[in-house]
Amino acid sequence: MNRRPTLLAALALTATAALTLSACGSDDDSTAKDNDKIAGADTDKEKSPSPTPSASESGGRPKITFPSDAKNVFEGGKTGDPTKDAVLSDNALSVNSVDEAIFKGSTDTKALGFYNAEKALSSSITYARRYIDGNDTWTGVTRYFNRKATLSGDDKAYVTYCSDESKSYIKSRKTGKVDKSPATSDSYVLYNTALTKNAAGVWQTTDIVSKRGAKECQP
Repeated sequence: MNRRPTLLAALALTATAALTLSACGSDDDSTAKDNDKIAGADTDKEKSPSPTPSASESGGRPKITFPSDAKNVFEGGKTGDPTKDAVLSDNALSVNSVDEAIFKGSTDTKALGFYNAEKALSSSITYARRYIDGNDTWTGVTRYFNRKATLSGDDKAYVTYCSDESKSYIKSRKTGKVDKSPATSDSYVLYNTALTKNAAGVWQTTDIVSKRGAKECQP
């Protein structure tokens, strides 16, 4: 199977459906009704891709490490607006922190609670635990694209984006066996996240919903 065909349900079950298209600046009203998945990714062409952020950019930020056989690639991230760029950067680190917990086999990592809070943190823990309890991890490359940040005041923001999991796969931690089942429409996921800037200046992800198999994200 591809990397997150069923485990994402754990994330969706604990995510709120209150993130609406209007809050995220989407043009697609049809997906707003989907409670367990995300609505409203921007479809404009993105700028050059950036590799997985790993090291801390400033003092006090935990370093995130991945195994050599796995990588997240984030396209875009440079909007010309420094605040939106900071939001997109911390959004990427939030994604990476969840994967790092999976790779390390523990949700007691510094980065997970550093870049995620409130409902998003509890959802991320539940999601990572599904991998850990199943003695699984993943390998390959996951691409994140059509990333769009929308600001709401000085300390609130929303990020919508797509993921392409067609080149990432479930890997058994025990045997090392990789399940390379063919990609399907479910390999593409649409995300809608809410972020809040904390006192330390970190844009923490506080809520997340998603839509697997979203047409907006498929090639």
